[in-house]
Amino acid sequence: MTYVVVESCIRCKLTDCVEVCPVDCFHEGPNFLVIDPEECIDCSLCEPECPVNAIYAEEDLPEDQNEFLALNAELSALWPVITEMKDPPPDSDQWREVTAKLQYLER
Repeated sequence: MTYVVVESCIRCKLTDCVEVCPVDCFHEGPNFLVIDPEECIDCSLCEPECPVNAIYAEEDLPEDQNEFLALNAELSALWPVITEMKDPPPDSDQWREVTAKLQYLER
């Protein structure tokens, strides 16, 4: 099993979760983070750290977010690993409550 970053992370890209990951399974894109399912050890440390509730255990993934399981696997193979917390994007607060953000995902 793995943890999955879902839609609410898009354009927020808060990196609190990265700091607690013991295996460096997070990868960073232009405006989104993903978890490499091959590296994730299912430790659950990242889930409570996310300020926008964008991380779910695979078994708890909301039905409307199922496509993010494959998206995390796909993009983690392309994007670099992130291991340290960074400042959030300057407009991240404006995106916290926005839903249906997949159209804004930058690859």
